[in-house]
Amino acid sequence: MPLRIVVGAQYRDAALSVYIKVAALAMRPEGCTAKVSVLAEYLGLSKSVAERGLKDLTNPDERDGLVEVVTTRRTLRGGRGQSAHRIVRTATPDEHFVWVPVRAADALSPRLLRLYALIAYAEARSVPLAVGDLGGMLYHHTGQKAGQHLGDRQAARLIEELAATGWITVHARQGLQGRHAYEAHRHPLQPVQLEHAAPVIHDGSGADDHAGSLASREDQRTDRPVKKTGVGGGIRRRRPTGSRGPGHGEKRSNTSGPQIAQECGDLTRRAWEVLEPVRHELPAVRPFLLRRIDAEIGRQLAAGAGTERLTARLTARWASTDAPRRGDVGRWILGSGLVRRGCRLDSCESGTTWHTGERCHLCADIAAAQSDAAEASEEPPVVATPPRQSAPVRPPTTWLPWPPPPPDPRPEPTPDEREQLRKAATPAAVRQALAELGAAAAIDLYGRALVLPHLATDQHDDGGTPA
Repeated sequence: MPLRIVVGAQYRDAALSVYIKVAALAMRPEGCTAKVSVLAEYLGLSKSVAERGLKDLTNPDERDGLVEVVTTRRTLRGGRGQSAHRIVRTATPDEHFVWVPVRAADALSPRLLRLYALIAYAEARSVPLAVGDLGGMLYHHTGQKAGQHLGDRQAARLIEELAATGWITVHARQGLQGRHAYEAHRHPLQPVQLEHAAPVIHDGSGADDHAGSLASREDQRTDRPVKKTGVGGGIRRRRPTGSRGPGHGEKRSNTSGPQIAQECGDLTRRAWEVLEPVRHELPAVRPFLLRRIDAEIGRQLAAGAGTERLTARLTARWASTDAPRRGDVGRWILGSGLVRRGCRLDSCESGTTWHTGERCHLCADIAAAQSDAAEASEEPPVVATPPRQSAPVRPPTTWLPWPPPPPDPRPEPTPDEREQLRKAATPAAVRQALAELGAAAAIDLYGRALVLPHLATDQHDDGGTPA
């Protein structure tokens, strides 16, 4: 979906739902030929709401004149009308867009769908979000406040409702500078009803059948109860006293002695998921280290590393560790277990591309360059000089590396010959050069682009893991 539809105030919320359904049906060879009533039935909207959303898409935009949905009227030979043929506009190569599942348009109300699209785009671009930012990109489209932004309280209510559907997960206070971190899912985490009793637009607190808004008075929610003290009128924030699961505990302790992590409540839910491989060792970790571990996990998750990646990293390193940090598991988690190893590419995980499992090409180039530099800096062999004496002199001893490198049977090719050789290179010839000359000479002869794929293939065939 083009981003201009998501953030544009000139498009109603229903326009997003209609666009997604039309774009999905237009992928068929015959295009979208569904009637407006059928589109409304698919989306769980009334026919009038679907028509108003389609009107915003088929009319030229008053700002830039673009038409998002191209409609062609059709009539049979006898003069009887037929459903229109609709296709979506082809986006330009440099246009911003956001991926939205078609199922989300069927399951979510138009306003929640717009909120989901905003969160999905921000997550893809690693943009930190606040409740006020989301409220500033949602608008009233009816009533006396038409064209105005939604308030923070309404945006918070919509976020809570969207999280209840399972399409997003809100990680409280785990984002940048204490913001909430939002995670959009391609599929809901729980079953979602696809039929809507009535479209819920949430322009106000009243029913939406007349697009009106009733006055309401609500108390703003806070994270912790606030109590004024009797002296000086100051405010003291009381910590929660009830136990609400692994992410919330009774109260934090400032003592340095080991406590059970479930009771001290120093780990959030996402940290518990990441630390699953070492959960049995957490009761012995000091509360101070637990808070530092939780902060480090939150920082890496906010930077874009997923929970699955951190858990896999911790699992692999814990399996290869016998006595971490002399028995101090907390220091080992901070200093070794959670530290990312690899090159400067974010997708590199210990020399392997995380999403594909293939060998990181930058790490391979660095290793090849280091190997070439080591070969070039090798000193010449040292020859021992025999002492001058009348006794029989032993033959001079030459210290050579063992085993000695095989001699190069081929003369050094010229640049023109090297270029012709690379153009006519076959996989069999490259593999033969690897077997006879070694990796460094084969790369010098054929180039890294032709040799590195065979290096990775040989490592996988041998049962090894690429470095």
